[in-house]
Amino acid sequence: MRSTRRTALRTAAVVAAAATVLAFPAGSAFADSSAVPGPEVLPGIEQPQVKPSAGVRAYVTTVRLADGSVAKVYKIAAHHFEADVFAGSTKLDTLVGKGGAAAYGQNNGLHVVLQPNGTVTSWMDGRQKPKPQVKPEGKKESSVRITMPDGRIAKLVDGPNGTYATISMPNGHSLGTIDSKHPSTQNDGWTYKLVQDGKRVRFVVIDGKGGGNSRVYDFGGKLIEQYTVR
Repeated sequence: MRSTRRTALRTAAVVAAAATVLAFPAGSAFADSSAVPGPEVLPGIEQPQVKPSAGVRAYVTTVRLADGSVAKVYKIAAHHFEADVFAGSTKLDTLVGKGGAAAYGQNNGLHVVLQPNGTVTSWMDGRQKPKPQVKPEGKKESSVRITMPDGRIAKLVDGPNGTYATISMPNGHSLGTIDSKHPSTQNDGWTYKLVQDGKRVRFVVIDGKGGGNSRVYDFGGKLIEQYTVR
């Protein structure tokens, strides 16, 4: 939102533990706003093609702000960016984000935040602040141990790398692992296998010594089916 008259502007830096005073041209600065914290960093800022020397301004990108004005972002050094805020051809102020501190400015209802990585966000009074982008969590691994009819132990694992089962003796001695690429194994007349049931995977234990009696478990360790050969 543009001011239709000359407005005295002051800038305030948003810092986790301490404030950073920002330099500004004579006669202009963003108005203070101590009650409103800066929003989280949003990704997507364009990086300069050439790494600047320390203290040299290298243009990064131009960001259109919530009221239609713009911020031209420059990289000075690692973790040190500056943003010149313009309303039309009039330069309102320069925000400086460096040393882990973000620069915050406010003018006629416009709020602007420059993070020390060069990210710029803005919003207007009465409108919802930008929400931080949350990276979705990956699938977590779950596992359960069951004791099978033959006395052996099966550990059923469901995780980001798929489902699999490890077979071992009660003393912990491993007898092998089955997964989607190698879904079946045998030991001492018993067969252990993974069976796809729609989108779900089942763990099947077959008693070869007992004529083929079998049990079916889900990956929560629950016995869901049992078959007896007559």
